[in-house]
Amino acid sequence: MRTVFVAGHSKLPTGIAANHISESLTLTLEIDQKYGVIVDASCTLATDHGRGYIKSLLKGFSLKDGIEEPLDTLRKGYLGKAGNALEAALKDAHKQYHQHM
Repeated sequence: MRTVFVAGHSKLPTGIAANHISESLTLTLEIDQKYGVIVDASCTLATDHGRGYIKSLLKGFSLKDGIEEPLDTLRKGYLGKAGNALEAALKDAHKQYHQHM
């Protein structure tokens, strides 16, 4: 096995489309075990476009280098109401990754 799968969770703000599906947001990351690089990402935003955009923002970062650079990219790139929830889910996924590696 060359990759691991981690999930981070957070609470969504009220009044956004994804909140009608669920009250929480899940961000999943497939991470290369050797280098810690995010090779794939998915989240439970309501639109395909939003999910694909978050994937493109996070793909390629190494969690071995810390969380600040992907968080900064997420803050600058995603300007929607779920931004804080995405950040919290990324922090949670990072925590899960480091607990198990």
